[in-house]
Amino acid sequence: MVDTRLKKFDAPTGFPMSLRSTGIAQILGLIGFGFLGVVQPAAAHHAMGGRTPASFLEGFLSGVAHPVIGLDHLVFVVAIGLLSVRQVRGALLPLFFVVTAMVGTGLHIMKVDLPVPEIVIALSVIALGLLLAIGRQWNFWGIAGLAAIAGLFHGFAYGESIVGAEMTPLVAYLLGFTVIQAAIALLAFWLGKKAVQSFAQVIPAFIRYFGYAVCVIGSIFLSTSLQG
Repeated sequence: MVDTRLKKFDAPTGFPMSLRSTGIAQILGLIGFGFLGVVQPAAAHHAMGGRTPASFLEGFLSGVAHPVIGLDHLVFVVAIGLLSVRQVRGALLPLFFVVTAMVGTGLHIMKVDLPVPEIVIALSVIALGLLLAIGRQWNFWGIAGLAAIAGLFHGFAYGESIVGAEMTPLVAYLLGFTVIQAAIALLAFWLGKKAVQSFAQVIPAFIRYFGYAVCVIGSIFLSTSLQG
């Protein structure tokens, strides 16, 4: 006899309740990571523990680590990759982010100040989460503009870890965070494309759930930035 519990579907989303429960659990898990992220000390964003990188290897490792250790940066990079799944020429969108992130770091090194960077970064995370949660195709240049502006501010924040470094570790740092961000975003894009092709009735809803979680994480970081 077939277990009828496996045939229960949720009417609004059109996929099994068990899968819906899994999606909710993922949201709760990401929210938990958000709380962990905001209580990390500022030095946690720096692979060298706050010390300025002094060699190519240290610069590269610090650059690779910064976007991964910082949860606000990481969820944005994953989100831009997933958002690209629904877009025409979507694979190009992460490039706008990673290129302008290098520019943002350069601005920090040149002592050009950007206003309230942590607040803008949190708002960019919330904005991307909302776009994912709504779940539709957006204007390519509008999303590219958002990615570029966000890249400036995310890159400006990255610059804090490399100010005062020599040219070699500085170049390695730029290379490190550019490579890791492009790799994560493009991997999310590729996995999202494959998943949508294989599970067309399920994956879009999971992407929306991820968008809700991104909004929550961004809101937590925004609240922390405003209080600081």
